[in-house]
Amino acid sequence: MPDYKELYLQLMRAAEKSIRILVEAQQRCEEQILQEADQEEESRT
Repeated sequence: MPDYKELYLQLMRAAEKSIRILVEAQQRCEEQILQEADQEEESRT
């Protein structure tokens, strides 16, 4: 019989890892957008 508790824990760990990866990617993109906006603003002045 499958160990459903372990299967569930594996699934939750994978889901948490996926969420972390997506959040980190979003943060990197947001930082890049802000940096580029700052650079554009500095070049206008």
